[in-house]
Amino acid sequence: MVLIIACLGVGPASGQEKPKEGTKPLPLVAVQPVQVGPLARTLDLTGTATPTRQARLASPTEGPVQNCRIREGDQVKRGQRLVTIGRSGAAAAQVTAAAESVKEQEAELNRTKILVQSGAVPGSQLDSARAKYEAARALLAKARELAGDYSVEAPWDGVVSKVLVKDGDFVAPRTPLVEMYDPGSLVIRLAVPEAQAIEVFKGTPAAVQLDAYPGKTFAGKVSLVYPDLDTRMRTRTAEVKLDAPLALIPGMFARLKLTLQTQAEALTVPGDAVLVLPNGEKVTYVYKDGQVQRRVVQTGLEAEGKVQILAGLRPGEMVVTAGNEKLKDGMAVKVQGGAGK
Repeated sequence: MVLIIACLGVGPASGQEKPKEGTKPLPLVAVQPVQVGPLARTLDLTGTATPTRQARLASPTEGPVQNCRIREGDQVKRGQRLVTIGRSGAAAAQVTAAAESVKEQEAELNRTKILVQSGAVPGSQLDSARAKYEAARALLAKARELAGDYSVEAPWDGVVSKVLVKDGDFVAPRTPLVEMYDPGSLVIRLAVPEAQAIEVFKGTPAAVQLDAYPGKTFAGKVSLVYPDLDTRMRTRTAEVKLDAPLALIPGMFARLKLTLQTQAEALTVPGDAVLVLPNGEKVTYVYKDGQVQRRVVQTGLEAEGKVQILAGLRPGEMVVTAGNEKLKDGMAVKVQGGAGK
């Protein structure tokens, strides 16, 4: 769209017809036709590639780290051993202590049986002694079960993102050992401003551009919208899933264009063609046969520098897009370059 401001009282340029003395030159305007075509209102945002399925594997017990053979970037399979926590020394001591406890409770049980049979103690003490003996046996069985080294295994197929320990490190229970993620779960995570928070929903179309793939645009859709706003940033988190599989790396920077609203066959004019009067009424000037006619219009979607016209204009009519600030209904005008005749 070419914007030309009306010039009143300015002498003619070279090549233009000089107005007669005592007459004012006609207002100079620019016009464009009313068009029909698709119109979409979009929202430009940025985002980051983020995995939605990730795990931080921790040590279930204390002990030295052994056989740590994985590195960052390694692809691992479900059930693959990642790290071993050595527990042989400590576990052997626990088994010995549990076995001694079983011997003590067994001796106590036999002694109680003799006393009950002789009537020296009530029969209820026999039940108590038998319960303690069975509990000691259970502790011994558990100690023997845990006597071996403990292996930390991959819960699913994925990629190792961080290895937080090395062989020889002594770790306490719940110490983080390895972090991993599922590359198939990577999405583009973005923050939607509060002003557009209720206009983005699951299924909203998105066009995604990545610095790692210059010159290419990938189609996707919003796959998840968080139910609440970030009270500090006043944004709503959303996730976009690409329609076609693409090699992504966590942390990749993305530029997104979300389509919030679209009209397949919209009657549109340039945004500069619509004037808003002090009373809120919207008007435009239609050019025909050297004169302009003021039309009251109803507008709809505004996007891409265009305004959708719901009522007041017809396709193909010529509307004034520049020099319309001081026009009046029925005024004679001159079109820049003779266009619109």
